[in-house]
Amino acid sequence: MKVTPRTPADLALRHAVAFHDSAADLFTRSVRLTREALERGDLVALALPPDVEQAVHAAVGTAGLVTLAPAVPPLSPVSGAAEGSGQTTAALRGRELRMLSRDHPGLTVLTAHDERLDGADGAYWTELDAALNVAVADLDVTLVCSFPSYPLHLEVLEGARANHALLLTGGGLRPNPDHECPAEVLRTRPAQSPIVLGPPDLRLTYNSWQLHDVRGALETAVGLVGFETARGEDLVLAVNEVATNAVEHGTADAELYLWASPTELVCEVHDGGILREPLPGLKAPHPKDPRGRGVWIARQLCDLLHVWRDGSGTHVRMHARP
Repeated sequence: MKVTPRTPADLALRHAVAFHDSAADLFTRSVRLTREALERGDLVALALPPDVEQAVHAAVGTAGLVTLAPAVPPLSPVSGAAEGSGQTTAALRGRELRMLSRDHPGLTVLTAHDERLDGADGAYWTELDAALNVAVADLDVTLVCSFPSYPLHLEVLEGARANHALLLTGGGLRPNPDHECPAEVLRTRPAQSPIVLGPPDLRLTYNSWQLHDVRGALETAVGLVGFETARGEDLVLAVNEVATNAVEHGTADAELYLWASPTELVCEVHDGGILREPLPGLKAPHPKDPRGRGVWIARQLCDLLHVWRDGSGTHVRMHARP
């Protein structure tokens, strides 16, 4: 797979938050925004509850509308859980929106809160919207995120107010006085650690002179799991980029953990370094930058990539399926 970085542009994203009192309120607003966008000639991308999206289709038709991939991840065979994270959704959604925007100069995106993704504390939504502010900042896109007026978690409401530069009211879009830059949001609300897995099938300690051992271990693993050649090469490249970052920017020694199932490979890279950028690899590096593209490349090639930090250092978990 060839990965081509995009040249960063001036901030173009129009990221707005709206609050609804009921499903009927969400439906009415969604229909109005869809009609307005279609009249402007925009393509409309929807990530709404299924019943609301069906009602929008019934009201305005399906011409000029597309459905975004669901944010709820499939169950991981290794962990037995749906290991979604806001940063992973932002990376995948960013890739999807870039593809749509290439063919459509006008793009309006309507999304809505899904309580299935709240987790224990609602932090998923804060991480997602802050990460989107980084991942698609250069896209000429209107992104309207709808939340219930009284969400289950206070964190959902606070994060929604902090992450959106615009507020949608009856009079249209206006500046949001509670908006914070994504770096500040992410520094005060660090990424959560994922679900703890069992003992790894492989544990390898390595340094910069032993990166060939990391690649060799991955090549063996992808062969056992049954990845096609191109997909296996993608995964080896992704893990190698993260593993190299760990010993170049983290600590002299790092560790690779690997779990394999018949339909999934999970890799973790651990180092003792300090994670200075809250969520690396969300923004495409400038083509002229000689460094800083490893995690971004890995995010493009993996089904899930989650970065977090704790008292022992920096950690990256990657999921890949054949």
